[in-house]
Amino acid sequence: MIKNEYGTLPITPVDFKGKQDIMKITKFYKNSLFIGLLSISLVACMTKIPEECLTLSPEALADRQLQSRVFETGDEIRLLTAGAAVLQDLGFTIDESETKCGVIVASRDRDVMEAGQVVLAIFVAAFTGAVMPIDSKQKVMASLVTKPIDANRVSVRVTFQHMVWDTNGGLRKNEQMHEPEVYQEFFSKLSKSVFLTAYEI
Repeated sequence: MIKNEYGTLPITPVDFKGKQDIMKITKFYKNSLFIGLLSISLVACMTKIPEECLTLSPEALADRQLQSRVFETGDEIRLLTAGAAVLQDLGFTIDESETKCGVIVASRDRDVMEAGQVVLAIFVAAFTGAVMPIDSKQKVMASLVTKPIDANRVSVRVTFQHMVWDTNGGLRKNEQMHEPEVYQEFFSKLSKSVFLTAYEI
């Protein structure tokens, strides 16, 4: 019993059996968690990765050859600077640039509303009362990555991605561009800019 200003308070003795039960339950959960994690680790180690997952498809190899060139120079910064200038000449705005990592991200916006889609949307609205979304805005994203191969060679890879939004703000297209002339134009201008020949991989 404890006496204080509010009166006498009864004190119940600590239930040591209850504490032991809690400790047993805690130990059981810890052991279960350990065994579960160990089982998952063993299963993950035993699972064989299919060989086809580690090989590039013919399409991926063709894309890589289209998007990549090797320049015989050790000056990676020079190639990055020239690449940024070429992208700006092609109408792109530089969004991000990290020279230490060898990365440049750029984009180009334009209005893509076509008269044919507008006329069709008007007819659909007139006859059905439904509002048909049409293409309104497109963005082309460019990503430039440089990687030193050795002291005298640097690999440059550029990818272009095409995105189109409709009048409702929905993304209608999000696809990688595969047109060879787009990549050939970029690498031709880059080669002229740095006075170096671009070699295919």
